[in-house]
Amino acid sequence: MEPIDPDRVERALDGLGDRATVREWADRFAILADPSRLTLLVCIHYAEEICVSDLATAAGMSDTAVSHALRLLRAHGLVTGHRTGRVVRYRLADATAHDLIHHVRPHPGAGRHHRHDAGTVRNMLGLPEEITTCLFDLDGVLTGTAELHKQAWKQTFDEFLRARDGDGFRPFTERDYADHVDGRPRFDGVREFLASREITLPEGGPDDPPDRATVHGVGNRKNDLVLAIIDERGVRPYPGSVRYLEAARDAGLKIGVVTSSANGAKVLEGGDLTQFVQARIDGVEIVKQGLRGKPAPDSFLAGARALDTEPAAAAVFEDAIAGVKAGKTGEFGYVVGVNRADQADQLRAAGADVVVDDLAELLEG
Repeated sequence: MEPIDPDRVERALDGLGDRATVREWADRFAILADPSRLTLLVCIHYAEEICVSDLATAAGMSDTAVSHALRLLRAHGLVTGHRTGRVVRYRLADATAHDLIHHVRPHPGAGRHHRHDAGTVRNMLGLPEEITTCLFDLDGVLTGTAELHKQAWKQTFDEFLRARDGDGFRPFTERDYADHVDGRPRFDGVREFLASREITLPEGGPDDPPDRATVHGVGNRKNDLVLAIIDERGVRPYPGSVRYLEAARDAGLKIGVVTSSANGAKVLEGGDLTQFVQARIDGVEIVKQGLRGKPAPDSFLAGARALDTEPAAAAVFEDAIAGVKAGKTGEFGYVVGVNRADQADQLRAAGADVVVDDLAELLEG
């Protein structure tokens, strides 16, 4: 028996790395080893997107057999499904599977259209190749609750200004919301807006009642109002955002939510979005960790740390000018501006790499 060579053993162990990763890939290759499943992946890839009935016809299988196989392929992150009306179409969602398909079945016609390049899982999501993590703002990006916050802020400030200045007060406007409040932690929003009107209030404390004329009192009044509105109307996620979350999850990207709201957990649960989220940095965490609010990048950086990701490998998704600035200042790998308030030019000027009206547009690009 030959003597053990420690150097070769060490190199072998370094190359082996985490054994759990090897087992994970063994499971994935077991999925790919089935001829029917591999046939479906090849068909899906070259069709670019395809529904169950078309896929069954191409693969020579029954609709039931295709549907069963697709459930398994989705569970392993190899394909994603995208609903258009009543029809679900499937796309390849794994870069390694893409490369293997080109070895197994090179493109049958060099001159024929083929959209994807190697490693297209990020392209399918409209993201650069190096992105491994998505950090989403909540209100206005994933859910329609930004409008509820806007209404609560307007009622809060208009009531405060009327009590202070009488019926001739100058109301709180949408421009005020965008410039001074949107995307910022609640009490920062109070300070910023009041400073814009040259109004100074004492800080007060976190337990101030909502009728007290302090920064915390005004902020607590707004929070009481928005919670009441959410309880009354519920939380409605944007359908395009849910599609994008599903695609990001199925593609194996890490997902975090970074919101200035102290009600992040309530909104995520109310919108049935908690299932997608691996890390949450919200207003509660911002205070607990002593982070600066947006437009400082602190909360997004905390989200990246929570997911063990360098900023350059993370994409920020924001609808607020302050949030886009935070993503740009934090040197994140990609910043997506979500244009919910007809401010596409301002989002680009603040540093967005791309601006969309809905996240589903990234899936269709």
